[in-house]
Amino acid sequence: MEMFEPNQVLAQKSISLALCQLLHYTIDPLYNRKSPGYRSTCPSMPAYHVTSKRVTNYPDLLADNCTIFDMLLQLGCKTSLDPGLLVKVIRIGKNFFSEYYASPDEERPKLKRIFGNMLGLVSHVILPSLSLLLCNANVSFEVWGLMKLLPYQIRYRIYGDWKNECYDSHPELMLARAGVIDKTKYIMRRLTKENVKQTGRQMGKLSHSSPCILFDSILSQIQRYDNLIGPVVDALKYLTDLTYDCLAFCIIEALANPQKERMKHDDTNISNWLQSLASFCGNILKKYSIELSGLLQYVGNQLKAGKSLDLLILKEVVQKMSGIEISEEVTNDQLEALHGGELLKAEAGYFGQIRNTKKSSNRLKDSLLSQNLALPLCILMAQQRTGIVFTESNDMHLKLMGKLADQCHDTLVQFGNFLSIQLGSDEYNKRFPSIEVLTSQYHTPPDAAFFLTKPMYQYQIATKYDELRKQERSKPKMTNGNSSSSSSSSNDKTQRYIAASEAVIGPLSQQVHQMHDSKIWLDISPRFYTTFWTLSLYDLQVPNNAYEREIAKVKQSIVALDNDSHDGRKRREKERFEALIIKLKDEEKKQEEHHNRVKARMKHERQQWFLAKTTKNDTITKFLQLCIFPRAIFSALDAVYCSKMIHMLHQLKTNNFSTLLCLDRIFTDISYTIASLTENESSRYGRFLCCMLGIIKKWHADKSLYEKECGNFPGFVTVLRANAGNGATKADQLDFENFRHVCHKWQYKLTKAIVVCLESQEFCQIRNALVILTKILPFFPAVTSLASALEKRIDKIRTEEKEKRPDLFALAMGYSGLLKGRKNALVPEHVFHNKSQPKSAASGSTTVKTPTSTATDKKTSSSSNHNRSKSKESKSSSGASKRKSEDKREKTPKESSKSGDSKSKDSKDGGGGDSTTSSGSKKSTMHPPKSSSERDSKRRKVDPSTTTSSTADNSSKESSSSRNSHGGSEKRKEEEKRDGSGKRSISKERKRELPSPTQSSTDSKRYRAENGSAVSRHSKEKDGGKTRRSDGKSKKDHHGAAVADVKKERNSSKDRVGRRT
Repeated sequence: MEMFEPNQVLAQKSISLALCQLLHYTIDPLYNRKSPGYRSTCPSMPAYHVTSKRVTNYPDLLADNCTIFDMLLQLGCKTSLDPGLLVKVIRIGKNFFSEYYASPDEERPKLKRIFGNMLGLVSHVILPSLSLLLCNANVSFEVWGLMKLLPYQIRYRIYGDWKNECYDSHPELMLARAGVIDKTKYIMRRLTKENVKQTGRQMGKLSHSSPCILFDSILSQIQRYDNLIGPVVDALKYLTDLTYDCLAFCIIEALANPQKERMKHDDTNISNWLQSLASFCGNILKKYSIELSGLLQYVGNQLKAGKSLDLLILKEVVQKMSGIEISEEVTNDQLEALHGGELLKAEAGYFGQIRNTKKSSNRLKDSLLSQNLALPLCILMAQQRTGIVFTESNDMHLKLMGKLADQCHDTLVQFGNFLSIQLGSDEYNKRFPSIEVLTSQYHTPPDAAFFLTKPMYQYQIATKYDELRKQERSKPKMTNGNSSSSSSSSNDKTQRYIAASEAVIGPLSQQVHQMHDSKIWLDISPRFYTTFWTLSLYDLQVPNNAYEREIAKVKQSIVALDNDSHDGRKRREKERFEALIIKLKDEEKKQEEHHNRVKARMKHERQQWFLAKTTKNDTITKFLQLCIFPRAIFSALDAVYCSKMIHMLHQLKTNNFSTLLCLDRIFTDISYTIASLTENESSRYGRFLCCMLGIIKKWHADKSLYEKECGNFPGFVTVLRANAGNGATKADQLDFENFRHVCHKWQYKLTKAIVVCLESQEFCQIRNALVILTKILPFFPAVTSLASALEKRIDKIRTEEKEKRPDLFALAMGYSGLLKGRKNALVPEHVFHNKSQPKSAASGSTTVKTPTSTATDKKTSSSSNHNRSKSKESKSSSGASKRKSEDKREKTPKESSKSGDSKSKDSKDGGGGDSTTSSGSKKSTMHPPKSSSERDSKRRKVDPSTTTSSTADNSSKESSSSRNSHGGSEKRKEEEKRDGSGKRSISKERKRELPSPTQSSTDSKRYRAENGSAVSRHSKEKDGGKTRRSDGKSKKDHHGAAVADVKKERNSSKDRVGRRT
């Protein structure tokens, strides 16, 4: 045989069969010894045949005169001619692998050579022979009995050799591969939802012999056409365990294909083939029992290499197999149910039913625990969140980087929730390290570290609580005959819970102290930082409405069952529903008790939270920087938690915590925050702002509620003033009307920041602003003028981005429709806060400036006096500018009348409280009308404590001057219409108006009144506010000079007209 090629010799069937007969005879003693339960079918050898030594144990396989391995390798795929021999070899190998892995480690080196030869037989004899056995399911089961003893790493290497090398080694295998490919294409062309059963059977027959070739062709079709995923998953139910294992290998090989681009051509979206393959993975792994270890390890290796695209696979697998879905489109009812108990979460918290995924969830959990992948995957995902930004994003589009960061973060939250639900509390506590180890050794960010360790500390508090309860039960009870035993029992439970929390949170606070710089702890205490991050929404609020809705839904299901026919299945279903109602009520009661204990604990600890070693402004800055902002964008549930925590700090009257200052910092200038967020983070941040605006709206709408919840609370103290008598301090509380002014300021600030983002031309800023606007739509905008400003910007985006960026156009269209549907709920500015309406007159209209109070604007009286003096000086200089305006009116009277009308119109549009009122008509220069944002920003700078009745006097004077100015312009219009003595003909096409005596006298009187009052006020300011009589002579001289100036202007204008004529 050595003189010829093996394929040439073994092409003769008689030679192959003779070799098979010789192998039967040689291995039969070993087979009878190692497989006693099977009957041997050893043929007898002819007398003239020279036989080799027969083997009886495994060491004989390595003897010098033993050629069993060589003969089998020479035979190769021709072993398929004798299926009996093939099964004997498989069973011998299965017994050897069982003994090998059961033997101690010190004995394994002796069997290492036999182990390698056995793997060679599997790769080059057993599996190639299986490819030539058409539709032999029994041999496939035998092969799986051998392969399942090997680790998945060795199995997948053998499958790779079988698929990529063995088929090219023999002509018959090449023909078999071509036949399988043709049949697979034929089946896939005819696969529909209606003929799944028939095509599934055909796929099953092909899969027995060549599963890798079959699945390679099927996966290539799925990557092109995602609508085939459902029918293919249903058709693959006729496969064996070996073929399912080969399918897992083929999926990993398709994912790791280096020749395929993972990004689309625009480099901003993940390729369709990868998304289709990820969806197929989730569906197929949920429905069939396929080993997940290899796929999970592949995802972990990709993360370790700094590649986060394949996290899409893990996200789909966890979502399909556990029913836990992380979606930003979660409804408010679902969000409310998610901060209830585990039963309420399973029934109403997710889009799918978790109870239908119990088996698949257990399989996923077992795979993670068997390979010890739970903790490594969590740590790698937590580290990769920042790695995407600082490592992967060198040549990456900003839009894609945001998507990958969102995908990584969402998968971490989803995976962590899955582990906290599926792993028992005791097992979770054993497998995860402390927060000190996570942050110091694994460099996990604080928010992710607290997220992963939160279930541990909750379990430790519960365990300590049970220990204290057992200790108290062991003590002898003192019996007293009072009726307050129930209240004392509840108090004992509360005190026990506080003691248990102290025992767990106290040492944890010491560990947390090392996470940040020591200067941080001057503003907030480590105890509060730990309490904030270890609590959850389950501790702060009981979702009674969600429990009631779910109980009502179950009762409706019971009624529907009663109306149907009564059979055994319906009766069992009814009993299950009734038991579910009882469980839901018990769970709600349990959460109520827990909530009360947590609230008592917070009241006990509140004095130690904010240390007041620095200013309140620094305290709020650290609170927002380290607590609110990181957690508000962590998940939708955490966004609601942050708003509830701020409300709870206010309700508890926490020392050194200014609610008003905190709210002002949240709503003031959020443009930088919006620009730094990803799409999903902006959605969560918008949900947080929506919850905060909802709390503020309740206080804004009801004065009695505001007085009850904010009137005497320390969070709404504006200034602490010292009494002159006893040196004590008196708190200045923000009254209701001033709070409404502050609410309008916050609405304006939000509008201004969002308009900045919408006009930035940056994709991410515009997208984030639109996402946040959609989330806060129930409470913002609330004022008609602000809504109009936003609507103009949205319409501009719709016009500009329709062809350039369709995704922004779609967001703008959606928000525009929602905003138009809410126009009926908008109110004018003077209704939103107590503000004077515009006063209208026959000749024009003017606006009166209403002081706007802000508790956080720390304006001193000196700054307001400086602003007042600047306005008076501007009035004193209006004489010269008046003369310029008269020259302009002489040149173009039509323009003068139009400017007067525009000023009057600007005074109307300014609203009741705009700082740019008709007082601007005193000035001669024609400034363009200021925008509403500029007017509003100037109006905000007025401090309510320094604005006195002089403001009203000034505004009334401004109103009168505006009416005079408007009246003058109207008079000139009437004089233009008629040809009187006050006009002289200049040309047939053009006429000029000369200043009439009446108009000149009126202007001079107004000039004298304005400048005279300005001079008197200026003299008062020079004396430091003391009243001083003006010199009569100086007044007289000033008056004469003013009259002379007016006469001089009249004469000069007449000379100019005469020269032109």
